[in-house]
Amino acid sequence: MVFLVSLDTTTLAVVVIQPIYTSISDIIGRKAPLYIAIGLFFIGSIAFSVAKSMAVIILGCVLQGLGGGGLDVLSEVIVADITTLQERPLYIGLLSLPMAAGSILGPILGALFSEYVDWRWIGGINLPVIAVAVVLAIFFMRLKQIGKPFREQTHPLDWLGILLFLRTIVSLVIGVLVLIVFAVYEAQPVKPVFPYRIFRSRTAQVTLIGSFIHGMVLYTLLQYLPLFFQAIYLESPLRSSISILPFCVVVMAFTGIAAWAVDIFRHYRWEIWTGWVFLAVGVIASIGIGTIFTVPPISMQASAPSAEDQGLAMGIMVSFRLFGALIGLAIGATTFSTVFENSMASVGPLPETLTVLKNANEAVGFIPQLATVDMTPALRDALRGVYLEAIRTIWYVLAALGGVASLAPCGWRG
Repeated sequence: MVFLVSLDTTTLAVVVIQPIYTSISDIIGRKAPLYIAIGLFFIGSIAFSVAKSMAVIILGCVLQGLGGGGLDVLSEVIVADITTLQERPLYIGLLSLPMAAGSILGPILGALFSEYVDWRWIGGINLPVIAVAVVLAIFFMRLKQIGKPFREQTHPLDWLGILLFLRTIVSLVIGVLVLIVFAVYEAQPVKPVFPYRIFRSRTAQVTLIGSFIHGMVLYTLLQYLPLFFQAIYLESPLRSSISILPFCVVVMAFTGIAAWAVDIFRHYRWEIWTGWVFLAVGVIASIGIGTIFTVPPISMQASAPSAEDQGLAMGIMVSFRLFGALIGLAIGATTFSTVFENSMASVGPLPETLTVLKNANEAVGFIPQLATVDMTPALRDALRGVYLEAIRTIWYVLAALGGVASLAPCGWRG
């Protein structure tokens, strides 16, 4: 349950903050926002690792999200800054490797800490990694200085646009209206959060739609795949993390293979289309997910109006991926709850130890107990069938999204 709370809270914070990092770093340079992101992530990791209440856990997750969102988007923006378009496929592929490795190691380490040590180590394990990152960033990262006084740098910054964007995320209902106002307003500032010029290219539009759907599919899969193995095959959290290892390894491999293929053939449209087809098929979804991690950033930067806009375009694309993650997780939770509640009607009366399952919102948190709680084998099989139906419906939704996205490259010009 702690894992689910931390994932949702952190994802929300990441989505809120990423466009702000992109916009601010485009004005005052990359270093200061990068150091701020490292600091927030460090403080959030400490708060999470010493938490003794849910309030402190949420605070730690928010701070980690505010810092991690900057680390995520700025790493890709900086790669765009320091490489040419010809060099970029290789370096984007290299950058994707640690991201994919984190997808592999994260669930396994989290399960190990939760079962054998203490779940707080999920936050503590970040601290030595952050220490190494700080040393490398300070002593080895050489970035171009803006060369203007701080006040002059920040004067054209789109503060009102940032405020409107934050309000959009905080409340979805109000946010729909604010988002319309925000979109109209963005034509006015000197340095808007989302410049119109980035969206004028059809390639950029299609790439951003694809990135949004990629985030919906990827993060929903990462949340529900371990739960699938725990609920259907009654595996422990650690065992379920090992069960998804082949999926994660293939994702990691194809982030590198896809970058290598672009570097060799100098064409990427067919790779993106093939990646989406693989993802939609499902059995080999990890090939598609790994490919879509690496290749669309190249098309997004190539569509930028100028070389100076390539970093900004990259940051916007990463933000769209996280917007998709937030919506995807919400759709996954709603789908699971709806199908679970409808399917439970066929199970019949439940013993007192299982009355919690009458509330579909509590069903995910109950999954780790499904293998150990006292019940008849027939009832356990019936509950497994209910969980299977709920999670399988999520897979259908994700496959449909992959099918829709596979049509997107057909809309490109050239």
